[in-house]
Amino acid sequence: MKILKYLTLISIALLLFSCSEDVMDEVNTDQNNPADMDARNMIPDLILKTAFQTVATDIAWYATVYIEHAAGTWAQSSEADRRVAQNSASLFNNSWNLIYDVMNMSNTIIEKTDPVTGSEPDNYAARGIGQILMAYNLSVATDMWGEIPYSEAFQGAQNLQPRYDRQSDLYPIIGQLLDDGIANMGRATLLFPDRDYIYGTVGIAGLSGAAYRDAWVKFGYALKARLSLRLTNIGGVAAAQAALDAAANSFTSAADQALFGGNFAVARNRGNPWGEFWFDRNHLSVSSTIHGLMDERNDPRMPRYFGPGPIAPIGTADNVQGLYAGSRYTTGWGAWTMPITVFTYQELKFIEAEASFRVGAADWQDALKEAIAASWAFHGQPLFQEILDEDDNVVETIDFDVWFDEEVVTRLTAGNELEEIMNQKYIALYDREAIEVYNDYRRTGFPEMKNPNNATTGFVWRFPFALSEVQSNPANVPSIDVHTDKVWWAGGSEN
Repeated sequence: MKILKYLTLISIALLLFSCSEDVMDEVNTDQNNPADMDARNMIPDLILKTAFQTVATDIAWYATVYIEHAAGTWAQSSEADRRVAQNSASLFNNSWNLIYDVMNMSNTIIEKTDPVTGSEPDNYAARGIGQILMAYNLSVATDMWGEIPYSEAFQGAQNLQPRYDRQSDLYPIIGQLLDDGIANMGRATLLFPDRDYIYGTVGIAGLSGAAYRDAWVKFGYALKARLSLRLTNIGGVAAAQAALDAAANSFTSAADQALFGGNFAVARNRGNPWGEFWFDRNHLSVSSTIHGLMDERNDPRMPRYFGPGPIAPIGTADNVQGLYAGSRYTTGWGAWTMPITVFTYQELKFIEAEASFRVGAADWQDALKEAIAASWAFHGQPLFQEILDEDDNVVETIDFDVWFDEEVVTRLTAGNELEEIMNQKYIALYDREAIEVYNDYRRTGFPEMKNPNNATTGFVWRFPFALSEVQSNPANVPSIDVHTDKVWWAGGSEN
């Protein structure tokens, strides 16, 4: 009996010890920061980080100054406006690290859903979105910096000094990512993410099944159209035709466009980053370049674009906060709740207009008119509007058809067609889509930039490589001067 008693006590002790070990394992695990996560549950964070770390952050804020949508009138933005210290390795260190954080997450999703080696081989929806957003972020990274690590990136401690891939090698990779992402969204199962800030619960609410798949497929084709047009200096008419072919499978109306949110809480650290940037720093003012271009064309969108106050002279503005007029899209409390423009319908229509002109389509002017009309709609400008005085008498009539004939068609003279197309796109994509305008100028040379510092110090043709790379990976970082060295598709050479 004593032996049985002792055996029972030992068994109970072992059981209690085992249970306490299991409990301690749970106690020592951060349940809010799991070591592993299903791919579908990573998608919302990937979308959010793409918007907040790539689309609407320092990359865009510097681009808007370089492209003269805005004049930098305080601190670092004033230095950008005056072309001071733009070769500094510390300038875009945060942006570099943030965009690689986003791409690393995309890569993790792609690896998890690999049909052969992944733990979720049937999750085509997560794989498709991961590939499309990898293409999006990778294209922004190489467009800003040129040669960047990709083929040897995302390996962590296994490779802390990855080699830099040429942009000419990266663009086919981006194209393949888009093709694969579109194909995977076409075969997607019902394993959709629970929340999608573009096409799900915070974007176009209620999309599911075939409609949800189609939304991402159209977004993928929009990216193909954008990136095909980017290569017009390389591929000529063939690149323009590829852009047209992709656009034909993309957005059919503004309801399809990729906008992040639109219902941000107006509270500290929760709003659209453009609003945050204004509230925290107030670095940007309306540039005399964009203002002059619209004033010359009697553009009725001007009151919707520009706030009150004097217009900042580009390149020579005083370094003073709040002295000059601000953009209605990036200043004031309304900027906090505006959606982040990931890819707009108006941009797609301008891609169609330019590509149509480049391939010699007979209806390219009609395509341009549709693009400008889409922009008026995007900015809330009615195509027909009667402006009344206090006695309800009509004092002005705005008619889009009349305005287009008088202000646009008259400028489409032989040899000036592309310039006016790009001028109109520059106006349409004002402020929040400055990254793409920056790419357009480097590709086409239009519109004419007015900053006098371009003639002395030089235009900023690309971003300087990050300090973190210069210090930790010096053997692989290309040696460049941002004022003279262009990226590959803009006519530059590659290291």
